[in-house]
Amino acid sequence: MGASRQQSKLQEAKAELVSLLKVLSDKVDLERKLGVNYLQFDSVIKNTISYEENVISQLPTPEPVFDNVYNYNEVDKVEFSKSEKIAELNKLEEQVKRCTKCDLCKNRTNVVFGVGDPDADLMFVGEAPGYYEDEQGEPFVGKAGQLLTKIIESIGMKRGDVYIANILKCRPPENRNPNANEIVMCSPHLIRQIEIIRPKIICALGTFAAQTLLNSTESIGNLRGKFFEYQGAKFLATYHPAYLLRNPDDKKKVWADIKKVRDFLKENSS
Repeated sequence: MGASRQQSKLQEAKAELVSLLKVLSDKVDLERKLGVNYLQFDSVIKNTISYEENVISQLPTPEPVFDNVYNYNEVDKVEFSKSEKIAELNKLEEQVKRCTKCDLCKNRTNVVFGVGDPDADLMFVGEAPGYYEDEQGEPFVGKAGQLLTKIIESIGMKRGDVYIANILKCRPPENRNPNANEIVMCSPHLIRQIEIIRPKIICALGTFAAQTLLNSTESIGNLRGKFFEYQGAKFLATYHPAYLLRNPDDKKKVWADIKKVRDFLKENSS
């Protein structure tokens, strides 16, 4: 094998190994944040990883492979006009439609990217698409979505005035909860959406949206109704509309939460 070919192989091996180690690290970290602490490395695995890291440090640094892929680790500080936001969201949506990073891509009917006003002051974030969302390619269109529309209208807004998205862009089988790997792989898409839209306030709907964005293991009962800071926006969590369909007595708690959102928007209207 020629020297240049060998160099290329080493670069590919390094890039792949670094990627795998990073995914594993992120997955373990997120699982622990979600309360899963069962994964422990034995001495053989630890020694293997130490050896691989030592090998990696001696390999040459590969050139970047994809120049047009968003770097989600760098928060975009650029303020976009509405037309630029539309263009950036369209570009991101095309990337998401091609995404095959987790197994959810195998059974999806449609990618459920997000919908609404790209200039929205208010952004709602749920956890994952359900059956009807997967069929139509739009978030919150089933019974829970109809309830969300009523919640939005209760504060004098229309569905088209806000932006709605989910942590996951593909439906988990049988509407099961998202797993840690799926969240690690998919949440960067949502983070980029938030960076582009730059809402004044984000309302997280349910446990997974709140815990993922706040990097917390607190229950939704403890997180709801409080203001947090997130990427320059106010952040408030409340119960998911699907939960309210099963527990209608808690609608009064969501009404108390959503009034805080309404009041914040009134106080900060431009």
